[in-house]
Amino acid sequence: MKNQTFVAIVAALICCACSMQQQAQAGNPEPVAKTVTGYEYARGIPYRAQDDKERGNEMCTLDVAYEPGSQDHPVVIWLHGGGLTAGRKEIPDALLRDSVVVVGVDYRLSPNVTIDGIIDDATAAVAWTMANIEQYGGDPKRIFLSGHSAGGYLAMMVGFDKEHLARYGYDPDSLAGIIPLSGQCITHFEVRRSQGIQPLQPTIDTYAPLYHVRGDCPPILIISGDRNKELYGRYEEQAYLWRLLQLCGHPDVTLYELDGYDHGGMVAPALPLILQFIKTH
Repeated sequence: MKNQTFVAIVAALICCACSMQQQAQAGNPEPVAKTVTGYEYARGIPYRAQDDKERGNEMCTLDVAYEPGSQDHPVVIWLHGGGLTAGRKEIPDALLRDSVVVVGVDYRLSPNVTIDGIIDDATAAVAWTMANIEQYGGDPKRIFLSGHSAGGYLAMMVGFDKEHLARYGYDPDSLAGIIPLSGQCITHFEVRRSQGIQPLQPTIDTYAPLYHVRGDCPPILIISGDRNKELYGRYEEQAYLWRLLQLCGHPDVTLYELDGYDHGGMVAPALPLILQFIKTH
């Protein structure tokens, strides 16, 4: 598909209809969410063993928003942002439409755990969803992996590099789609920071989604903020990813640039694009 630019005034109209879930209040370990009509929330579900407290596995939980009694509905796994060093699980209210099941994932954070451990947490959460989402009305054949910023980076790492899910007995090619929002495509800056590399010194190694580009992965929707407002050339990273996927022969990859929106502000107008992508896939 062709590279597309979202006109700022159109995105602004979409933004008015969107709202992100509120973050956790101070001292409250669980996120605070508005109640969306028809949805219920299952909270704090562990997706890996919780007995190894030294490794911080108590953080490895997820929340599920679903409509009771529904069946075979599409699923969005949402990985939060925060530079791999901050953030908490969240379920964006704007995704709770048309019986879409949404899974909000917590994962351990650097420097308390290695980048490999963080990627493995995201992978374990995806594997849990593939194995268990039917009991919440989700269709395991229609799981879309998404997230913003660090969450978008993790979505690509899990979805592109087949070795991660293979350790859990699953294939990322069974995903219905990968939808990174403003995700880092070169080696993540937290990895580079731990190596003594500055943010403006780019690296592409095994910790870069670009390193794992392949033409046979699931359909991809890449969404970026305005190239003049994004972090450290983030739009250009995503445009390069889009181009390489095309050169690899990928049949279904789309890139949107949301004019006028910076790295954080691009999330709200991007959420309706996720729902549109789900309807067309």
